[in-house]
Amino acid sequence: MAFGIYKTVGAVVKEFQIIYTEADFIEGLTFAVSDYFREDLQLMMREGVVDNSEYAICENLIYPVLKEVWKHYRSKFLLWSHQSLNYDERLSGFPEYILARRSPLGKVVFDRPYLMLVEAKQDNFEAAWGQCITEMIAAQRLNGELNLTVFGIASNGDRWQFGKLKENTFTKNTTFFSIQEIDKLTSAINYIFHECEIQLEEIRELLTV
Repeated sequence: MAFGIYKTVGAVVKEFQIIYTEADFIEGLTFAVSDYFREDLQLMMREGVVDNSEYAICENLIYPVLKEVWKHYRSKFLLWSHQSLNYDERLSGFPEYILARRSPLGKVVFDRPYLMLVEAKQDNFEAAWGQCITEMIAAQRLNGELNLTVFGIASNGDRWQFGKLKENTFTKNTTFFSIQEIDKLTSAINYIFHECEIQLEEIRELLTV
C-alpha cells in the first residue's frame, strides 16, 4: 500500500513539496466525558492487554476515544475504519480512521469531504506522521475545489499528536496529549471535530449528493 512506503516526514515533504511547520493551534474545547466511558477505559488500561500490537492499540485505545467524541457529531459525520482512500498510485491505501461527512444517501456511502485522518504506530511517530501526512494529502486532493483544512492524528494509544494541512502547509501541534489525561485529550479532539463541523457548514452549498 502506497501510504506505507513513506517512512519519514522529510521524505513526504520533499516528495510532495509540502511546507512543514510547528505551532500550537489546538484550542481545548471542553468535552463532558461520561462516567461509564471513563471507568471502562481505566479498567481496560489497568486489566487488559491494550498495546501489544497496532490492532490492539486501535481497538482498545484509539477508537473508543474517537467514538466517544464522534457520538456528539454523528448527525453530520461518519467515522470510517480501515476504509480505502485512493487518489493515485502514490496516494492510496487504508488509513486507520477517516472522518467524513455523513452522506444524505445514508451511512453506507463513503462521502467527501474527508476531514480527519488517524494513523496508529507502536512508538514510531516519525513513520506514523510520514504515513498520516500522505493520507492527508490524498484527502485534500480528493476534496478538490472545496479547499478545506484537513486534520491528522498520530498516536501510539498513550501519546496523541495532532497536525493540520492547509493548502501546501502542514502544521504539527507542538504540544502532544496523553490518554492518561483523558479530559485534556477529549477536549483537543472535540476542538478538531468542531473545526470540521464549521467547515462543513461553510461549504454546504457546494456539496451535492
